[in-house]
Amino acid sequence: MVGELNVEDYVYVLDHLPNGRGELPPYKRRPVVYGVGENQFTLLELIPKKDVTFDLGERIYVGKDADKRKKIEKIKGRVNYEDLTSTAHGEFPYILLDMTHNLEERFIKFFNEASAISTRFHVLELLPGLGKKMMHEILDERRKKPFTSFQEMQDRIDFLRSPDKLIAKRIELELTDPNQKYRIFTRPPLSKSYNY
Repeated sequence: MVGELNVEDYVYVLDHLPNGRGELPPYKRRPVVYGVGENQFTLLELIPKKDVTFDLGERIYVGKDADKRKKIEKIKGRVNYEDLTSTAHGEFPYILLDMTHNLEERFIKFFNEASAISTRFHVLELLPGLGKKMMHEILDERRKKPFTSFQEMQDRIDFLRSPDKLIAKRIELELTDPNQKYRIFTRPPLSKSYNY
């Protein structure tokens, strides 16, 4: 797993603590940024460059190209949801929804290509609030013609409201509940036995 650390090129800022975490002793406090990755929604603790500022929800580059890294010195490592600050927890649902909009093409592809997990259970049923009836309507409609946008999905399927929110809620559930059996969009949570 250590080699997989840098699977994220872009991160959305969840919180920035220019003076470090207040619960740490003063000699251990260092500036820190918490973010969620754009590729696998990896939660990361980042070390910012000196004298830079961040906006919550800002998309920043954290990839391997050091010249493109304008604001981040290095990735300290992965964290779990419970390791985030209360500010990050509060911003999390809004930032995930923004990310879902920014990645609309990727999630429309998911709706067009999602498959069954078993003979009785479809991956679409893992989306919070989406039952069997709605799942069958989505499958019927995509057979006629693939979806091209969230808005088009809503226009074509009666009673389907905010498919973007269904996706964002599923990502949030996968990141906040370490006991989720299925992970559609995220990596498994970090084991407490190691940190990298």
